[in-house]
Amino acid sequence: MKTNCKNLALVTKKFNDFFLVDLKNEESSHNGKRFLCKVKKSISYKDQVIYVGDEVFIDNIDLKNKRAVIKSLQKRKNLLIRPSVANISNIYIIFSVEEPKLNLSQVNRFLISAESMGVEVSLVLTKCDLIPEKRRLFLLEKFRKWGYQAITLNLEKPDYFQNLLTELKQKRCSIFMGPSGVGKTTLLNTIIPGLKNNTSPVSNKIKRGKNTTRNVELFSLSNKSYIVDTPGFNMQTLKVDIRLLSNLYKEINKQIIDQGISCKFRNCLHLSDEGCNLDKSFERYSFYKEMIDSIKSYYSQNQED
Repeated sequence: MKTNCKNLALVTKKFNDFFLVDLKNEESSHNGKRFLCKVKKSISYKDQVIYVGDEVFIDNIDLKNKRAVIKSLQKRKNLLIRPSVANISNIYIIFSVEEPKLNLSQVNRFLISAESMGVEVSLVLTKCDLIPEKRRLFLLEKFRKWGYQAITLNLEKPDYFQNLLTELKQKRCSIFMGPSGVGKTTLLNTIIPGLKNNTSPVSNKIKRGKNTTRNVELFSLSNKSYIVDTPGFNMQTLKVDIRLLSNLYKEINKQIIDQGISCKFRNCLHLSDEGCNLDKSFERYSFYKEMIDSIKSYYSQNQED
């Protein structure tokens, strides 16, 4: 049985010239059904590359063989380049408190890189069973001052994980980001029944794990929520206008919006600028300055090349 009506679908997996898509028309009796698709030849791959997470329109639906044809691509909200996945709504930055040990500068860089995507960003701390409760509470307060209500996970307290799972089911499309060895794969295996991605122990020599996940795929957590299973990847180079970097720091935004501070010049970088009124006593200010230098160095090198 084939139908020619155009239907909205979500790309959940991509391999070779084929795509797996989930039909998303709520009014359709076939909502949630998965189809194997090829792209209509009139769609130019050069102009319209389709990624996992893209919303597409399909037709020529063959219900018996679960086949369909992708007719067109919806405009995407955002695109993560590595791994390639579109329309992320939430980024969860995953870090372990031990094994490997927490690196605050690295946490900051991951958070700011995620904030540059313009989506909701959360922080998850794993392996909290390896530290005293006093240390856990100390870290919660530290990251609260950074502007984040950190989620802590403890193998001895499964209710912590259940709270995270409940939250994920309320998000449209979430992705985990973080360095190797912090437990992203273990966490995904727990969240997605039957996934069974391979995990790798932390290297004693370099104190970090090996990347083990290979394919990009979306898994459904509820009727309206998905989570991305991604290959291991390093943090992407932050490509942001140096004048906009301060917008990615919650502490700076709080001073500007909540406290109404204003500097003499609109393009103030909050360094040693004349007329800067920013209170620079917050903890991440040293990281902010480091990132300013890093961005300047990056653009300087690329101009020379």
